[in-house]
Amino acid sequence: MTEPNPTPPAAATEPRRKLSSLVMVWGFASKYPVQIAIAVVALIFAAGATLYIPATFKLVVDNGFSGNGDAKSIAPYFQGLGVVVIVLAISTAVRFYFVSWLGERTVADVRVAVHRNLLRLDPKWFEENRPSEIASRLTADTAIIEQIVGTTVSVALRNAVIGVGGVIYLFALAPKLAASLLIGIPVVILPIVFLGRRVRQYSRTSQDRVADIGSIAVETLGAMKIVQAFGQEQREGDRFEKAVGNSFATAKRRFRLRAIMTAAVIGLLFGAIVLIMWDAVRDVANGTLTGGSITAFVLTGGFVAGAFGALTEVYGDLLRASGAAARLNELLAEEPEIRAPQHPVALPVPPLGEVAFENVTFRYPTRQEVSALDNFSLTVAPGETVAIVGPSGAGKSTLFQLIQRFYDPDSGMVRIDGVGLPSADPAEIRKRIAMVPQDTVIFGSSARDNLRYGDWSASDDALWAAAEAANAAEFLRKLPEGLDTFLGEGGARLSGGQRQRVAIARALLRNAPILLLDEATSALDAESERLVQQALERLMEDRTTLVIAHRLATVRSASRIIVMDDGRIVETGTHSQLIGQNGLYARLASLQFSQAA
Repeated sequence: MTEPNPTPPAAATEPRRKLSSLVMVWGFASKYPVQIAIAVVALIFAAGATLYIPATFKLVVDNGFSGNGDAKSIAPYFQGLGVVVIVLAISTAVRFYFVSWLGERTVADVRVAVHRNLLRLDPKWFEENRPSEIASRLTADTAIIEQIVGTTVSVALRNAVIGVGGVIYLFALAPKLAASLLIGIPVVILPIVFLGRRVRQYSRTSQDRVADIGSIAVETLGAMKIVQAFGQEQREGDRFEKAVGNSFATAKRRFRLRAIMTAAVIGLLFGAIVLIMWDAVRDVANGTLTGGSITAFVLTGGFVAGAFGALTEVYGDLLRASGAAARLNELLAEEPEIRAPQHPVALPVPPLGEVAFENVTFRYPTRQEVSALDNFSLTVAPGETVAIVGPSGAGKSTLFQLIQRFYDPDSGMVRIDGVGLPSADPAEIRKRIAMVPQDTVIFGSSARDNLRYGDWSASDDALWAAAEAANAAEFLRKLPEGLDTFLGEGGARLSGGQRQRVAIARALLRNAPILLLDEATSALDAESERLVQQALERLMEDRTTLVIAHRLATVRSASRIIVMDDGRIVETGTHSQLIGQNGLYARLASLQFSQAA
C-alpha cells in the first residue's frame, strides 16, 4: 500500500485556464431541450417578477405618501404586488424542479457514459491508473457537475437577467446615478479574473485530494481482514487521517480565496451604492428625483449588487466544475488500444478450439525490461488438454492474457482456429473462451446473477444443471433464499471451495470450445479439492483445455505437459516422460511430492 499519488491519473494535464471543459457537460444536458426551455421560461418569469417589485414600490411611495393619496387609490398597487409575488413563487418552484431534474439526469448520463467507456479500456490502462481513484471521479466529480447543472447555472442565469434588467431599469430611473454605479463594475471584475484563476487551480487540487481519500478507503476496507490480522488499524487510521488532512488543507486554501473574492466584490459594490445614495439624497432635496424613484433605485440597486455578488460565487463554482469536467472528459476521451478492426475477420463456424502461438515475444507495458514470453511457439489441437507448469514468473499466466487478447504480442502471432487475433473482433474471440481463474471473482449480487455471468439468458433449469455438474447445487439449495441469496461483497458468504465451484458452473454455462484453468484447485482443503476436481473433469469434456498448475499432482492426467521458464518452453511431454528426463519438471515434482510425504 502506497501513499496517494499527488498526480491525477489518465494523462493528467495542467489545469486549463478556461471554462471550455464545461462544453462536455452541455453536450449531455442539451439532450433535454424541453426541460431546458421550461426552466429558462420559468427563470425569466421569476427574474421579471423580482425586478417588477421595485417599480411597484415606486408607485406606492409616490402615490401613497404624497399627502393626497388614500387607501382606495393605492389598493390596486398592492393587489398588483400580490399577483407579482404569486408569479414569483410559482415560477421559482417550476424553475427549481426542472433545473434539479436536469442536474440529476445529466449527472446520471455522464456517469453511465464514463462507466461504459471504462469497460472498453484495456488491462494495460488499469495497470497505470488506480481503479479506486477512477471510481472517485464517478462520485466526487459528478457530484460537482450535478451542483453546477442543478443549481449554479440556474443561479447564474437568474442573476444575469436580474443584473442586466436591473441596470436598464436604473438608467430609466436616474441615468446619472446609474452611470456612477456602473463605474465600479470594472473594479469588481479585476479581482474576479485574478483570484478566479487561483481558485480553479486549488479546485482541481482539492478534487485530487478527495480522490485520494476515496482510494485509501476502498483499498483499506477491501482488505479489512489483512489489516486486522496484522494489527495495522492504527497505521491505516493515521494514513486515512493524513489524506483527510491534506484534503482539508487544500480545500481551506480554496475557500479562503473564494471568501476574499466574494468580500472584495460585495464590499466594492455596496460601497459604491452608499456613495451613490449620498448623491441621490441631494437630488431628492433639489426636487430632481421623487421619493418613489429613490426607493425603487435603492431596491433595484440592491438587487443588482446582490446579483453581481452572486455571480462572483457562481464563477468560482464554474471554475471548480470546469476542473471536475476536465477530469471526467479525460476518462471519456480514453480510447482502447485493443479493439475490433474496421473489417474483422470472422472466426470459423462451427468453432474448432485450436489455439496456436507462433514465435510470440511479449513484454508487459509496465515491465518493459523483462520479456514475459520470448519467441514462444505452441499449438494446442482441438479437444486436447495441455498443462502448463513452471516457476513463478515463467510466463504461464501471460499465455492466458494473450489468448483472451487483453494484450497484443510485441512480435509473433496468436491464432484461434487459424485466425490471427488482431484481425478478429475481441468480443467474438472471448465468446469462444471460458475461464476459471485462480482468484475467483464473485460479484456483490445474487447467486443467480453470478452464475448467469456465463450466459445471461440461461433459464433456471440451465443454472441448476450447471450447478449440479459443478458440485455446487447442494450448498446453493441451502442458501436462505436459494439462487436469489445475496452472496456478499466478493462472495464473503461462501467458502473458497464454494466460490470456485460457482466459477466452474459459470464456465459450464459459457459452453465455450476453449477452456482456461488457472490453478483452479489452489488453496483448497482435500474435500473441496476433490469436489472441484470432479467438476473440472466434467467441464473439460470435449473442450480444448489449457491448465496452469503449480501443484503437479493435478496435471498427471494431461495429454501433454509444457514446462516453462523465463518465457520459453524448456520441456514437453507426459508426466512419466518428464520425470524420466530429470529436468526442471522432475526437480519441481521431487520437491512437491517429498514435501507432501
